[in-house]
Amino acid sequence: MGLTEWAYSLSESLLSEPLPRRWAHSLGVAERARSLRPALGGDAELLEAAAVLHDIGYAPAIAVTGFHPLDGARFLRDEEEADDRIVRLVAHHSCALLEAEERGLRQDLEGEFELESPGLVDALIYCDMTTTPDGTQTTPTERLEEIVNRYGPATIVGRFIQRAAPEIHAAARRVESRLAQVSVTDQPM
Repeated sequence: MGLTEWAYSLSESLLSEPLPRRWAHSLGVAERARSLRPALGGDAELLEAAAVLHDIGYAPAIAVTGFHPLDGARFLRDEEEADDRIVRLVAHHSCALLEAEERGLRQDLEGEFELESPGLVDALIYCDMTTTPDGTQTTPTERLEEIVNRYGPATIVGRFIQRAAPEIHAAARRVESRLAQVSVTDQPM
């Protein structure tokens, strides 16, 4: 079984029945990752796999700490023996260090999982933050507003996402800039 086949199968098994909306979001994030293929070169399959797996830590079967990036990454590392780069992308997706800080888990996340390359981190942020909870495309601004409205501005998630907003916007701009360069020069990220 190939990397993406494995990733889709695993994510579906963990999310589709207990959390169908989260599964739809994950499929949408993976679709966005596929749209970045021209800019990713040899990392395209890796990003797509990480994209479809990024939210598996919400699955009731593997949720332990209640912090989905950490729970998902630990499961991938410990139970699935997944590729280290995928594990690191899941662990650190969408500015997870800031949320870990809000939850008192920053040392755990930093201590267990190194950051992946900045270009791929940006790409996964872009894919996640341009996809609605239902899996359709959106803008980073609309996605951030949706998250704050869904969780509330004074909650852990609300506070974290407001703190992360500048970096999320910056990552989206970097990815869009690289995509524009690739369309002009046909060179991957």
